[in-house]
Amino acid sequence: QVQLVESGGGLVQAGGSLRLSCAASGRTFSNYTMGWFRQAPGKEREFVASIHWSTGVPYYTDSVKGRFTISRDNAKNTVYLQMDSLKREDTAVYYCAADMLRAIVPGSSPAYWGQGTQVTVSS
Repeated sequence: QVQLVESGGGLVQAGGSLRLSCAASGRTFSNYTMGWFRQAPGKEREFVASIHWSTGVPYYTDSVKGRFTISRDNAKNTVYLQMDSLKREDTAVYYCAADMLRAIVPGSSPAYWGQGTQVTVSS
């Protein structure tokens, strides 16, 4: 069992940056692939990025490649999403997700979710 708490959302102008954090409870954080999803108003939740539990290899949806960076600190049980060059279309509620011993990719249904943090990008 793992509990996830996101932080770092807010209001930012287009072109700006934000860093989201997700703190996880539990003693086996290193066994969890961590991911970020987002849901914009009126749209379905979509995959943004993930970082594999074993290899540490990141994976991004095409629309954020080159702008977002996912990273993890296993000593702090925390995963981060650095978001640069933000666009209005990045506006959404961002959710942290975790799954044990398997990858998180588009279409995945991770077992654990945070409550979400709002990111609003203004023009």
